[in-house]
Amino acid sequence: QVQVVESGGGLVQAGDSLRLSCVISGGTFSRYALGWFRQAPGEEREFVAVITASGGGTWYTHSVKGRFTISRDNPKNTVYLQMNNLKPEDSAVYYCAGKSNSYYYEIYQEKELYNYWGQGTQVTVSL
Repeated sequence: QVQVVESGGGLVQAGDSLRLSCVISGGTFSRYALGWFRQAPGEEREFVAVITASGGGTWYTHSVKGRFTISRDNPKNTVYLQMNNLKPEDSAVYYCAGKSNSYYYEIYQEKELYNYWGQGTQVTVSL
């Protein structure tokens, strides 16, 4: 049984940094594309970042490019989201997701393609 557990959220001020972590256990982590999504109150869950199963490809939503970095550590079954220069509009619940049966170099942005999800971690950015 695959389990997904996020951590690292919190309350910070604008301009601060946070690093989110996500451990995915019980499956073949190294074969997963991994994504981060976020959902603000009253909004749809939206794509933030993805890293390919190979680890060599990443893609970001436009609003976080240059500020957020996604990375993975396969021996630790962990994916990270380093968030710098945070803004109030980044406030949301952040979800980690894994997609099994991923092509090694493929980028996946659609949340419907992911089959493993965590419970989410809250990020709140104040002015």
